[in-house]
Amino acid sequence: MLGPRNPDDYLLPTERRVIRVRRHWATLLPLLAQTVGLLVVAFFLSNLLEGLGEAIWLVQSLLWYAAFFVVLRFAYYVLEWWVERIVVTDKRFMLTNGILVTNVAMMPITKVTDLTYRRPMVGRVLGYGTLVVESAGQIQALNQITYMPRPEEVYDAISELVFGDKAQGRSPALQPPRRRR
Repeated sequence: MLGPRNPDDYLLPTERRVIRVRRHWATLLPLLAQTVGLLVVAFFLSNLLEGLGEAIWLVQSLLWYAAFFVVLRFAYYVLEWWVERIVVTDKRFMLTNGILVTNVAMMPITKVTDLTYRRPMVGRVLGYGTLVVESAGQIQALNQITYMPRPEEVYDAISELVFGDKAQGRSPALQPPRRRR
Protein backbone atom coordinates (compact mmCIF):
# COMPACT_ATOMS: atom_id res chain seq x y z
CA MET A 1 0.00 0.00 0.00
CA LEU A 2 1.41 3.37 -1.00
CA GLY A 3 0.95 6.24 1.42
CA PRO A 4 0.52 6.40 5.16
CA ARG A 5 -1.19 3.62 7.08
CA ASN A 6 -4.02 4.07 9.51
CA PRO A 7 -2.51 4.31 13.03
CA ASP A 8 -5.08 1.79 14.26
CA ASP A 9 -3.33 -0.82 12.10
CA TYR A 10 -0.49 -0.80 14.63
CA LEU A 11 -2.70 -1.61 17.60
CA LEU A 12 -2.66 -5.05 19.15
CA PRO A 13 -5.95 -6.97 19.45
CA THR A 14 -5.76 -6.59 23.23
CA GLU A 15 -5.31 -2.79 23.13
CA ARG A 16 -8.07 -0.25 23.58
CA ARG A 17 -7.62 3.15 21.96
CA VAL A 18 -8.25 6.02 24.37
CA ILE A 19 -7.09 9.05 22.36
CA ARG A 20 -6.33 9.62 18.69
CA VAL A 21 -5.56 13.19 17.62
CA ARG A 22 -3.37 15.14 15.26
CA ARG A 23 -1.36 18.13 16.38
CA HIS A 24 -3.22 21.42 16.57
CA TRP A 25 -3.46 23.36 13.30
CA ALA A 26 -1.52 26.21 14.95
CA THR A 27 1.65 24.21 14.29
CA LEU A 28 1.29 25.38 10.66
CA LEU A 29 1.03 29.11 11.48
CA PRO A 30 4.79 29.93 11.30
CA LEU A 31 5.08 28.14 7.97
CA LEU A 32 1.94 29.87 6.68
CA ALA A 33 3.35 33.27 7.66
CA GLN A 34 6.63 32.44 5.94
CA THR A 35 4.85 31.29 2.77
CA VAL A 36 2.60 34.35 2.60
CA GLY A 37 5.58 36.63 3.25
CA LEU A 38 7.61 35.06 0.46
CA LEU A 39 4.67 35.30 -1.96
CA VAL A 40 4.19 38.98 -1.12
CA VAL A 41 7.90 39.60 -1.76
CA ALA A 42 7.69 37.71 -5.07
CA PHE A 43 4.64 39.73 -6.14
CA PHE A 44 6.32 43.00 -5.13
CA LEU A 45 9.57 42.16 -6.96
CA SER A 46 7.66 41.00 -10.03
CA ASN A 47 5.79 44.30 -10.22
CA LEU A 48 9.04 46.20 -9.66
CA LEU A 49 10.83 44.28 -12.43
CA GLU A 50 7.92 44.68 -14.85
CA GLY A 51 8.76 48.31 -15.43
CA LEU A 52 12.36 47.53 -16.43
CA GLY A 53 11.50 46.12 -19.85
CA GLU A 54 11.56 42.83 -21.76
CA ALA A 55 15.12 41.81 -20.81
CA ILE A 56 14.03 40.88 -17.30
CA TRP A 57 11.53 38.14 -18.32
CA LEU A 58 13.95 35.36 -17.32
CA VAL A 59 14.40 36.80 -13.82
CA GLN A 60 10.63 37.20 -13.46
CA SER A 61 10.06 33.60 -14.59
CA LEU A 62 12.60 32.32 -12.08
CA LEU A 63 10.95 34.41 -9.40
CA TRP A 64 7.53 32.85 -10.07
CA TYR A 65 9.01 29.34 -10.23
CA ALA A 66 10.49 29.99 -6.79
CA ALA A 67 7.08 31.20 -5.58
CA PHE A 68 5.48 28.02 -6.96
CA PHE A 69 8.10 25.96 -5.08
CA VAL A 70 7.24 27.82 -1.85
CA VAL A 71 3.55 26.94 -2.29
CA LEU A 72 4.40 23.28 -3.01
CA ARG A 73 6.57 23.19 0.12
CA PHE A 74 3.68 24.52 2.21
CA ALA A 75 1.33 21.93 0.68
CA TYR A 76 3.79 19.15 1.56
CA TYR A 77 3.98 20.26 5.19
CA VAL A 78 0.19 20.49 5.41
CA LEU A 79 -0.05 16.92 4.09
CA GLU A 80 2.61 15.80 6.55
CA TRP A 81 0.64 17.43 9.39
CA TRP A 82 -2.56 15.77 8.16
CA VAL A 83 -1.16 12.21 8.28
CA GLU A 84 0.61 12.56 11.64
CA ARG A 85 -1.34 11.03 14.53
CA ILE A 86 -0.85 10.86 18.27
CA VAL A 87 -2.46 7.70 19.63
CA VAL A 88 -2.79 6.72 23.27
CA THR A 89 -4.05 3.27 24.16
CA ASP A 90 -4.46 1.59 27.51
CA LYS A 91 -0.97 0.10 27.01
CA ARG A 92 1.18 2.69 25.16
CA PHE A 93 1.74 6.08 23.51
CA MET A 94 2.31 6.13 19.75
CA LEU A 95 3.25 8.87 17.32
CA THR A 96 2.89 7.93 13.65
CA ASN A 97 4.02 10.21 10.85
CA GLY A 98 5.50 10.21 7.37
CA ILE A 99 4.16 10.41 3.86
CA LEU A 100 6.60 8.26 1.90
CA VAL A 101 8.33 6.57 4.85
CA THR A 102 6.20 5.80 7.88
CA ASN A 103 7.73 6.39 11.31
CA VAL A 104 6.17 4.96 14.44
CA ALA A 105 7.49 6.09 17.84
CA MET A 106 6.16 4.21 20.84
CA MET A 107 6.44 4.30 24.62
CA PRO A 108 4.73 1.89 27.02
CA ILE A 109 2.30 3.51 29.47
CA THR A 110 3.95 1.55 32.30
CA LYS A 111 7.19 3.55 31.78
CA VAL A 112 5.51 6.90 32.54
CA THR A 113 6.61 8.34 35.88
CA ASP A 114 5.54 11.96 35.47
CA LEU A 115 3.12 13.82 33.25
CA THR A 116 2.96 17.59 32.79
CA TYR A 117 1.33 19.96 30.37
CA ARG A 118 2.12 23.59 29.62
CA ARG A 119 -0.01 26.15 27.85
CA PRO A 120 1.50 29.37 26.56
CA MET A 121 -0.73 32.43 26.25
CA VAL A 122 -1.32 31.82 22.54
CA GLY A 123 -2.02 28.16 23.33
CA ARG A 124 -4.74 29.16 25.78
CA VAL A 125 -6.41 31.31 23.16
CA LEU A 126 -6.15 28.77 20.33
CA GLY A 127 -6.62 25.61 22.41
CA TYR A 128 -3.29 23.79 22.41
CA GLY A 129 -0.44 23.01 24.77
CA THR A 130 2.70 20.94 25.24
CA LEU A 131 2.49 17.56 26.92
CA VAL A 132 5.68 16.47 28.72
CA VAL A 133 5.91 12.73 29.40
CA GLU A 134 8.77 11.56 31.61
CA SER A 135 9.93 8.04 32.22
CA ALA A 136 12.26 6.50 34.78
CA GLY A 137 15.62 8.09 34.07
CA GLN A 138 15.35 7.77 30.30
CA ILE A 139 14.66 10.19 27.49
CA GLN A 140 12.09 8.59 25.23
CA ALA A 141 11.08 9.45 21.67
CA LEU A 142 7.82 10.88 23.00
CA ASN A 143 9.09 12.92 25.91
CA GLN A 144 7.60 16.19 24.62
CA ILE A 145 4.55 16.49 22.36
CA THR A 146 4.03 20.05 21.19
CA TYR A 147 0.83 21.58 19.84
CA MET A 148 -1.36 19.00 21.58
CA PRO A 149 -5.02 19.95 21.11
CA ARG A 150 -7.21 20.08 24.25
CA PRO A 151 -4.29 19.31 26.59
CA GLU A 152 -6.45 19.23 29.74
CA GLU A 153 -8.60 16.41 28.37
CA VAL A 154 -5.58 14.47 27.12
CA TYR A 155 -3.78 15.02 30.43
CA ASP A 156 -6.80 13.78 32.42
CA ALA A 157 -7.27 10.68 30.25
CA ILE A 158 -3.59 9.73 30.39
CA SER A 159 -3.44 10.41 34.14
CA GLU A 160 -6.35 8.03 34.62
CA LEU A 161 -4.52 5.36 32.61
CA VAL A 162 -1.18 5.81 34.34
CA PHE A 163 -2.14 6.69 37.89
CA GLY A 164 -5.74 5.39 38.12
CA ASP A 165 -7.05 2.93 40.69
CA LYS A 166 -5.16 -0.29 39.96
CA ALA A 167 -7.23 -2.35 42.40
CA GLN A 168 -10.22 -2.15 40.06
CA GLY A 169 -8.19 -3.10 37.02
CA ARG A 170 -9.38 -0.03 35.16
CA SER A 171 -9.61 3.54 36.15
CA PRO A 172 -13.07 4.60 37.37
CA ALA A 173 -13.19 7.44 34.84
CA LEU A 174 -12.74 5.00 31.96
CA GLN A 175 -15.37 2.52 33.11
CA PRO A 176 -18.89 2.71 31.73
CA PRO A 177 -21.25 4.75 33.92
CA ARG A 178 -23.43 2.88 36.41
CA ARG A 179 -27.19 2.94 36.02
CA ARG A 180 -29.20 4.64 38.72
CA ARG A 181 -32.11 2.73 40.22
